[in-house]
Amino acid sequence: MEFELQWLLMGLPLAFALGWLASRFDLRQWRRDIEASPRSYFKGLNLLLNEQQDKAIDAFIEAVQQDPGSSDLHFALGNLFRRRGEYERAVRVHQHLLARADLASDERDRAQHALAQDYLKAGLFDRAEAAYKALQGTVFGTEARLALLTLHERSRDWKSAIDVARGLEAAAAGSFAQRIAHYWCELALEADARGQTDDAESALKHAFEAAPQAARPRVQAGQRLARQGRHDEALQMWSPLAAWHPAAFAVIASDYANAAKACGRTDEALQRLRELHSARPSSDVMRALMGLQADPQERSALLLTQMQRHPSLSAAVGLLAERQGGALAADENQAIQGSLKAALKPLQRYRCAACGFETQQYFWQCPGCQGWDTYPPQRLEDL
Repeated sequence: MEFELQWLLMGLPLAFALGWLASRFDLRQWRRDIEASPRSYFKGLNLLLNEQQDKAIDAFIEAVQQDPGSSDLHFALGNLFRRRGEYERAVRVHQHLLARADLASDERDRAQHALAQDYLKAGLFDRAEAAYKALQGTVFGTEARLALLTLHERSRDWKSAIDVARGLEAAAAGSFAQRIAHYWCELALEADARGQTDDAESALKHAFEAAPQAARPRVQAGQRLARQGRHDEALQMWSPLAAWHPAAFAVIASDYANAAKACGRTDEALQRLRELHSARPSSDVMRALMGLQADPQERSALLLTQMQRHPSLSAAVGLLAERQGGALAADENQAIQGSLKAALKPLQRYRCAACGFETQQYFWQCPGCQGWDTYPPQRLEDL
């Protein structure tokens, strides 16, 4: 018994020493393996920050080869490929991630989202749509729906866009009523182009239901009525726009004036347009007034008022046309000069060729993008 205990006491330090040596060897090897990958990774980041993307890709590929199990390295490499426009390589990287059986569910969703972005950037919209649909119910669900909405808009699939927008509203991602109204208006235009009047009216009805006070359904419905010769109804349809959306009313001001003339309601239209022009001067409203106003003196006075309040080339040209070479009064001459100066002012700037930053003074270094010699030495009016 004493013999066995003696050997046991002698073997314990030896076993401890051997275990310690083995652990130190494994720990050093493990540290070397861990340190090798970050070194390549940080090297790639440094090259990327210095805009050396080719070398950065090589560094990331080296990091991935040293640590093929790291999903973050794969994501970094795939995103870099996408940024460079190498979409096929980006797709391969993210497909490789999705094919891994050991990938966690959140990482799998992340890879699916990255793959959808690859397809979208590559212009493979059908594949992008399928990839985004696969993200429903994940943390990327809302972002995927927004991307799908953009895809449907690009493909002019308005009915699918309506469904996706309603889904976003149901998911409390914000209000999409205005956009849904636009989609229905687009469907109405397509139906009219095919001669499907009933479908067009139904689509506009849905647009009004989606956004009762939106401008476009009312504008478009009034234009349809005017084309059908129902001018009184068109005026009635457009009338609320002056109060709800005066800027939008300016879009149909000329249509409003033509409809008023067609149904003999010129005086009423003149009064409404004068009130609108007084509250919110606009060249479109001014042109509509000019079309309704028969008195030359009234037209000249209107143009003069427009130039005095809001100098514009349109008003100056209109007044010169009214005079047709005749002498201008002093206030009219002064107003025309003011309009021309105001219109010329934006053209007397310098514009940076790199970022578009405009200034009145010439700079050797752009205050916007900090680039050197990016300003052409000519003002905009000379380009």
